Amino acid sequence: MSALGTVVRSGVGRRRVQTLVIGLATMMAVAASVLGGSLLVVSGAPFDDAFARQHGAHLSVQFDAGRVSAEQLSRSEDAEGVSGAAGPFRTATVTPRSDGAGPGWPMTVAGRGDPGREVDEVTLLDGRWPAHSGEIALSADSSLIPTMGMDVAFPDLPGRPTLTVVGVARSVTQTADAWVVPSQMPALTEPASGGYQMLYRLADAGTAARITAGARAVTRSLPQGAAVGRQSWLTVRQTAERDTALYVPFLMAFGALGLVMSVLIVGNVVASAVGTGTRRIGILKAVGFTPSQVVRAYVGQALIPAAVGTGLGVLGGHLLAVPVLAETEEVYGTASLVIAPWVDLAVIAGVLGLVAVTAWAAAFRAGRLRTVDALAVGRNASAGRGRPAARLAGRLPLPQPVALGLARPFARPARALAMGAAVLFGAVAVTFTVGMGASLGQVTKARAHDAADVTVPAPPPDFGPQGPGTAPGPQRQPKADPAAVTAVIGAGTGTGKHYSAAKVRATVSGLTGTVEVIAFSGDASWGGYTMVSGRWIGGPGEAVVPTPFLTATGTRIGDTVTLNGLAAPVTVRLVGEVLDPRNDGMQVFTDASTLQAAHPDLTETSHHIAVRPGTDVSGYVDSLNRDLKPLGITARTGGLGNGGDMVVTLNALSVTLTLMLVAVAALGVLNGVLLDTRERVRELGVHKALGMTPRQTIAMVVTSVVVTGLVAGALGVPLGVALHGRVIPAMGDSVGLRLPDSVIAVYHAAELLPLTLGGLLIAALGALLPAGWAARTRTATALRTE
Repeated sequence: MSALGTVVRSGVGRRRVQTLVIGLATMMAVAASVLGGSLLVVSGAPFDDAFARQHGAHLSVQFDAGRVSAEQLSRSEDAEGVSGAAGPFRTATVTPRSDGAGPGWPMTVAGRGDPGREVDEVTLLDGRWPAHSGEIALSADSSLIPTMGMDVAFPDLPGRPTLTVVGVARSVTQTADAWVVPSQMPALTEPASGGYQMLYRLADAGTAARITAGARAVTRSLPQGAAVGRQSWLTVRQTAERDTALYVPFLMAFGALGLVMSVLIVGNVVASAVGTGTRRIGILKAVGFTPSQVVRAYVGQALIPAAVGTGLGVLGGHLLAVPVLAETEEVYGTASLVIAPWVDLAVIAGVLGLVAVTAWAAAFRAGRLRTVDALAVGRNASAGRGRPAARLAGRLPLPQPVALGLARPFARPARALAMGAAVLFGAVAVTFTVGMGASLGQVTKARAHDAADVTVPAPPPDFGPQGPGTAPGPQRQPKADPAAVTAVIGAGTGTGKHYSAAKVRATVSGLTGTVEVIAFSGDASWGGYTMVSGRWIGGPGEAVVPTPFLTATGTRIGDTVTLNGLAAPVTVRLVGEVLDPRNDGMQVFTDASTLQAAHPDLTETSHHIAVRPGTDVSGYVDSLNRDLKPLGITARTGGLGNGGDMVVTLNALSVTLTLMLVAVAALGVLNGVLLDTRERVRELGVHKALGMTPRQTIAMVVTSVVVTGLVAGALGVPLGVALHGRVIPAMGDSVGLRLPDSVIAVYHAAELLPLTLGGLLIAALGALLPAGWAARTRTATALRTE
């Protein structure tokens, strides 16, 4: 091994604490950066690959067949900006029932003679494309579980047609829930109903504004009101990326914190090594080392642990990223989810480059030192530095060890600043994580709607055999009448406020799949529904919806939408935007009387109760269950409690990364205090000789970081609050949600003071080990040290 290699290896082995600090800092920064960068690059890859392969439609538009003809729609493909088109295809919203299945949900069926090629090439996953009437291909994403050979009946249509499933397919832009041959459509379309679907590819479809311009272009020559719905490929893409995109903003925040902390730690460690190894540098130069070799030796001592930490960070980032992306890979059936090698290379090169540059800058002074000057420099700091602070601290009514400790940062201001910077970023991370946990708690609360004291859950859907030919055996008990349940609850002693919520499925023109319609009987405004804008429903014909619904339908507060797939179309006016991430935000909340004309089946109803003040909830539930027993249902304490695994994962990941940052910050303090105590070992010997006890020594060393910890904590808390205010809205935007102030403004004055003291706690934890070492040092040994 060369002489330079020997010096590098010796330095790494001798400075074990500094080596651990650099390795852990770079590992945390690389893990967060690889994970965040990989998710940012790869999360959209499955959809993008499938979209390119299937020539997906940038824009799908649903038209009213009573207002426009097929010939008029065919001419729209010549509109400005359109590069390709498919259609018109006849469409119908129908409610099917498969073999032995219970509840039927509405679905959109399109009549297409073949899977297509130039626009929206539908991919067959199993079976074949329908060849004649009586056959149907189901989407893999439809509400029915697609099974080859399964019979699908439409009992609500004239003639009660029944179709056989011959294929399972998927449209990347979700243009329909099922496909049949065009000759089958008349049997699936009720008189004076149905519509047309046109699918367009646009020359420029990169932004929502371009999509809107394309929609205006294709409808400009058509009758007013002919277009009743449209869907952008960007909306479908955002939905496909939702699960992974949510992680990116906060991972990028932690990655940035880790990178900055790595730079600070490396600079501090190398600069401290140069400062404390001045005599060693002189010896190296005296035996023939050039200035360049001396600098390279210190850079190498930083790069070795950084390289090890980088390797472990890449491995950790991969292990965390692959499970997050596995579900998306399964959905699109693609092998494109291998993490891009260039992401790893970019992160590795970036982090090691930053470490090398930082170490070189910190070690540059070592190369410039003259050999004679380096050999003549002693270990101790300048005796005069920090004396004014020491005299001021000595006048304070404090024990002498505490006063000596408080004055110590002023003797080594650069080192104190470096330790403070490490603690600062630790305090930022803690503050941010506490705020994110509170924000996610608010989102979970809004998702669960659990403000009720008592809940009577809705009976489960009946998925058993239906109609004639039902297999013999015990039958499901008839569902309780919601009105009867409401009467029992209203008569109960202790019942305060109460509302019921019934769920049905409907479709919206232009969108495939179903939306969940929640119809309330009674005032549900107290039930835990968090409004983003607008107001809560005030009567029949009004509705509130989540942000993703507004985005997918291209509507705003004040617009109207029509719910199809019920016994009759229902038009509602949107009066508010509510925070609710369930069902991908495709929900409509309205009053039960709004659906009265459609006569939907409202037996899937839950009841929510707030008891009167002073009422014992457990006793109330027992009494209510005795009254509900004849109806065959049971009440329980609390709300429905619809939490989310995503929230648990985010909290766990953020806590893990925060603990790593705090550990790095504490180790940064430990490194600084350890260097300081070793420099002051003779001074410690003098103090011990004059009667300083081990406890007083520990107090002096720990107190030396108090000012640094308090200042860093005081600065770190507002920075953490500011980071939270930027990242949390970005996380909401990534999943298509606008977040109200109640989710963002989660910090309270009572929490900020303990968070400020968190910086002091981090600093004190880092100083404990060096303080113990100083307390155990024998007086004679310390006095002999030079």
